[in-house]
Amino acid sequence: MEIGSVTTPFGRRAMTLGMLASQRIAETIEPGTTRNKWKLFRAVCEARPALGVSDRALTVLDALLTFYPDNELSEERGLIVFPSNAQLSIRARGMTAATLRRHLAGLVDAGLILRKDSANGKRFARRDRAGEVSEAFGFSFAPLLARATEIEAIAAQVVADRELMRITKERLTICRRDVAKLIAVALEEGAAGDWEKITCMFREIIANLPRAAEIEHLTAALDEMSLLREEIVNQLEMQTKTQKIHANESQTERHKQNSKPESIYESEPAFDTKQGAKSVDRAATGNGEMMDSGLETTKWKPNQAAGEGGDLKSFPLGLVLQACPQISDYGPGGRISNWRDLMGAAVVVRSMLGVRSAYQEACSEMGPENAATVMACILERGGHINSAGGYLRDLTRRTCDGEFAIGPMLMSLVRQNGSRLGKVS
Repeated sequence: MEIGSVTTPFGRRAMTLGMLASQRIAETIEPGTTRNKWKLFRAVCEARPALGVSDRALTVLDALLTFYPDNELSEERGLIVFPSNAQLSIRARGMTAATLRRHLAGLVDAGLILRKDSANGKRFARRDRAGEVSEAFGFSFAPLLARATEIEAIAAQVVADRELMRITKERLTICRRDVAKLIAVALEEGAAGDWEKITCMFREIIANLPRAAEIEHLTAALDEMSLLREEIVNQLEMQTKTQKIHANESQTERHKQNSKPESIYESEPAFDTKQGAKSVDRAATGNGEMMDSGLETTKWKPNQAAGEGGDLKSFPLGLVLQACPQISDYGPGGRISNWRDLMGAAVVVRSMLGVRSAYQEACSEMGPENAATVMACILERGGHINSAGGYLRDLTRRTCDGEFAIGPMLMSLVRQNGSRLGKVS
């Protein structure tokens, strides 16, 4: 080792405890330790902030390393270089002498090099008869080699921290973009939710980020932004599922409305009075379809009361049960004795057929009794109707337009039921 004892600087330069510590560290080099000088220099560059040296000081260290004859730093080959100020200035990109001295002092204070000054402060080497350097005075790389493992560990940590910073920034950028665009689409589509509050939360997260954000600031912002994105996605997914359900129902109903109805109810524009049906026709009163002994019919008017009590009864209950006997199975105890029982059975059938909203619209336009009667008819002819919801909505629309009457529907079912009984008998 070139330094077997403590050496002090030449001239007016003072000795410091840092120099003493560096010299003691330089004495701890394990035998056989070597490092590629340029790989070690790159590690020093990565660890520069932790080592407390400037980029100009690293330029001087780079210049010093060029004077070392081998690529491998090794104690056996010697660790001292002794360039003149003129040559060192040239290899340091023309750095002035005063700047060189300042940055050389910075490298010494950082514990990367040591000064081994001669008696007169000159840098030189003495060689033996074989031409080998026996003693040299100049700058020693002994502290640099002794701290190689420490410097490499610091450099690896710096690289890992930089990579983590890069990944965190990328994730935050993507998350920020996602939140901004999801809020925009939610506002454009009119999705349900307090989007003004969510927008304020989004802006607050961004505003809390400092201009020179550290990894802890970015991580905290990323966590908050991720939670906000998850909340927005959940709300939009619920909205999408709701719209999809409604769209499927509407698509099915439109398919039914655009096709030609198979049921014979709609194909009968008016009810022809036949023999044996006059008594039934005359019994229809109120909101129902008024029949006389002639061939013409008067259609039911929406929201028109039937009598003094205001009950919306299109036809007698007995006629409805005669036309639609299957509805009785859904009444209380398997029978229907009044209009309340019929409406309760219609609610059960409504749930069974999945026409909740369509039935509510029918009740609003036709009245609850008429809507229950139509539900009983739909149940009776269920095997001939592709979409109960679409069919009921179509009847409701035609009722609003004054194009639908319940009478022909009921009497058609009465005739069919009568013909079936005649065949059985």
